[in-house]
Amino acid sequence: MRQLITLPNILTGYRFAVVPFLLVCLLPGVDQWTEVVAFLLFLTAALTDLADGYYARKQKSESVLGKLMDPLADKVLVTVALVMLIPIGRVPAWASFLIVARELVVTGLRGVAASSGIVVAASRMGKIKSVLQYTALCVLIFPAALLPIPFLHQIGLNILYVSLFMTIWSGFDYFYRFQRVFLVAPESRL
Repeated sequence: MRQLITLPNILTGYRFAVVPFLLVCLLPGVDQWTEVVAFLLFLTAALTDLADGYYARKQKSESVLGKLMDPLADKVLVTVALVMLIPIGRVPAWASFLIVARELVVTGLRGVAASSGIVVAASRMGKIKSVLQYTALCVLIFPAALLPIPFLHQIGLNILYVSLFMTIWSGFDYFYRFQRVFLVAPESRL
């Protein structure tokens, strides 16, 4: 039996633990130093996403729990940032909606696959999408008054739009891969 308390699972758990603090730090009307705290929380959580997979492979401690919880933690982290940046005018609601909708659909497909004993791992395209989302959100969370370049938020928004394209594209890719894997023996999955 695999151990549940591993470094990769702790790093994944950190992303979940950061979410309520990030939520409070991004409330409309907070001061710029609270936004700096939000930036640091988001940045450290995003970095754990890069680290947990690396350590899981290096320590040979990959687990089904980790393969399911890791992408869920990423989605929850990105969703809270996207939603909380809408009322402070840094992210358009339509872009947040499209990204969150794709994440919900993919999570649903993962759940269906998992209930059939299948784990459809993240693709390279999905990993690029995540890095783009994390980069854009880090820039957009950082308080504009403290930015060294006045138009950096616009650059962050442009990166978010590129990540939106990758989000939709990787969603179609995920659906295609899910369908291919799931249809191998459809009668045994019902």
